[in-house]
Amino acid sequence: MQKTRFTVFYDSLNLVFFGFLKSSWKDKALNLLSVLFGYFLFANFITKFISEGKNELLMIPIIIIIFEIIIRLQPLRKSNFYLLWMLIDRIRIGAVYALILEAFKLGS
Repeated sequence: MQKTRFTVFYDSLNLVFFGFLKSSWKDKALNLLSVLFGYFLFANFITKFISEGKNELLMIPIIIIIFEIIIRLQPLRKSNFYLLWMLIDRIRIGAVYALILEAFKLGS
């Protein structure tokens, strides 16, 4: 197939939306375990601080600042730290999911 602008665009969209299907089983397993670990860790962490009732106004901004630092410190793909950063980023995604889910539970 020729490399036209449309095929390059189509391939890039395909990689963005379905790129996880092309990855190896090791990458899929690590990504899934990282997201689930982040959810489990922060769901328990948030529940503990909500039940204590102390410092919750201080902890949420600190958690948000830590999340922003993780996002801003993305290394290059060729770096040795990229795999570690990917795992930490997936843990962050699970933590955000736990935080949003806990907010919906408190709101209802």
